[in-house]
Amino acid sequence: MRIHRLGPLASFAAIATLALLATLWPGDPGTARDIAPVEVVNLPEIQEVQGTVTVGKPIPQSRLVRLGSVIVSPVARADTTSLVDAGTVATDGFTHVVLSLRGEVQGKLAKEGKVGAILLPDEEPVVRTFQQAGQFQFPLEVASSVRGADRGYFASPPARHPLAFPVYKVLLYNETDRSVEADLYAYLTN
Repeated sequence: MRIHRLGPLASFAAIATLALLATLWPGDPGTARDIAPVEVVNLPEIQEVQGTVTVGKPIPQSRLVRLGSVIVSPVARADTTSLVDAGTVATDGFTHVVLSLRGEVQGKLAKEGKVGAILLPDEEPVVRTFQQAGQFQFPLEVASSVRGADRGYFASPPARHPLAFPVYKVLLYNETDRSVEADLYAYLTN
């Protein structure tokens, strides 16, 4: 058996190759995916980047907002002056929302109907048009049919909508003959 001795340059090349292979070898699969190169493009005329660039935490890709336990007395969707104001949903930074509505009838249901949520952009001209003329501009909606056979519980199918405004007012209606306790879920995504 013959043993070949490597020169200093060949030894360095062999060690460098082994070191490179060791760093590229996926030992822990989670580690290889967690590290990614980042490139910062400086556009001085639009938004200049100076100094150290840091990211404190990951940019959220989704968020769940719940407006819950809202009591909604019987009010028709068309009765715009009596719809129940359930607050607002901030959507800034997200591109889509999936709306889901669930709830419980308070008492025995005699008249079946729909319970729904309408989200209107919280923008002064849109709100003014709604208040003065009763018109829904750019609405996002979700609704559930409520029947006596459902034992007082209801839930809508999820409704996916693109987002166009940073904040939406939430208005609820209830076309049954009993008050309901409603929960609106808004799952915000990119």
